[in-house]
Amino acid sequence: MDRPLSPPQRDAPGAPLKGQTNIVEPDRIERAIGRRSAESRATVPDLELSIDIDAGPLLETAKREQASTTAILVAACAAALREHPRANAAYRDGHFELYSRVNVAVTLQSASSPVAATVLDADARSPAELDAELTRLRARARAGELTPPEQAGSTFTLTDLGEYRIHRAAALITPPQAAALTAGAIRAVPVVRDGEVAPGQLLALTLVCDHRILFGAGAAGFLAAIAGRLERGG
Repeated sequence: MDRPLSPPQRDAPGAPLKGQTNIVEPDRIERAIGRRSAESRATVPDLELSIDIDAGPLLETAKREQASTTAILVAACAAALREHPRANAAYRDGHFELYSRVNVAVTLQSASSPVAATVLDADARSPAELDAELTRLRARARAGELTPPEQAGSTFTLTDLGEYRIHRAAALITPPQAAALTAGAIRAVPVVRDGEVAPGQLLALTLVCDHRILFGAGAAGFLAAIAGRLERGG
């Protein structure tokens, strides 16, 4: 949720067409979001791909591992990043930077604005460990206590919009990262299995990538690797 802003009081008759103007200065986080958003849109030639997956195995894995669905998503992303070096990378100053560590930033809600907290070495952590770290970071974000080191070093960003009931969305890439993934809300829908209509649960995953380093086939393969891990339940 964005920082709430108090509107001016209702105007008397004869006031300007838009009413009185209340000037509000953005806070530090809002200024950073504005700066990075403009940089992303101005400098990154992005490619967007989306896929719907069967969310049943994801929910079963979360229950089995006693972890949140966000933790399972982080685990799947981290494993796929290890397999696809161009996704765990950056395009900078005309060359490719490939990183040896897989550090997944997760978008969390602070008291005023969304922030990205970094889960270091996400590919080396179990779902339970990822869930514990996300719980810790989420509490610190809500309290406005995240430190710069807790927000640094990310090689990829995940945004999970499930709690907001948004079915599908595309995030902005955080320069100089090569890609970002958005997960929508899990939704109940009719699906066809073996020629029969049955109840199902679908999840939309949307990948946005920097097309200077992660091209169409590579991006599709990376997204398919994430989807495959989630649908296999591991």
